Amino acid sequence: MGTPEFINFREVEQFVYLEARLQDEHRYTEWEALWTDDALYWVPAGADDIDPQRQVSFIYDNRQRIASRIRQLNTGARPSQIPPSRMRRTISNIEIGTVADWGGDIRVESNFLLAQSRAGLMNLWAGRTLHRIRPAEGGFRLVTKKVMLVNNDQPIPNLGFLI
Repeated sequence: MGTPEFINFREVEQFVYLEARLQDEHRYTEWEALWTDDALYWVPAGADDIDPQRQVSFIYDNRQRIASRIRQLNTGARPSQIPPSRMRRTISNIEIGTVADWGGDIRVESNFLLAQSRAGLMNLWAGRTLHRIRPAEGGFRLVTKKVMLVNNDQPIPNLGFLI
């Protein structure tokens, strides 16, 4: 992925870090505000390149479903998150580029390792994330987030949080 000179790598990197921190800190309203109206949040199951229209995904949310998920998490009454998971993720190997048919949107890929602690159990989640972000006034907005879990071809524990 070549990085055009007009993309400020540091600003894009900081946006990716912010998005992860908002999730880790359960700052869901702020996280939701990052999304565009044409948003897609996708966690494929079975393989990274499935057709989500024909095959099952762990998560395949449009903007309306993202808002619904956030409302549920903000109630504090989502059984899968009582008590809420404690989480921290490490982001690495950030690569930035553009895609001709994305109309100026920026493609950002990165690896992550997420430690999730809940009810005395520690889970480690690992994978690669593809962000499609759009330059906007004051920074960027999130158009697409595709999370490709390393173990997406196996049964996984509850994904009642934002990965």
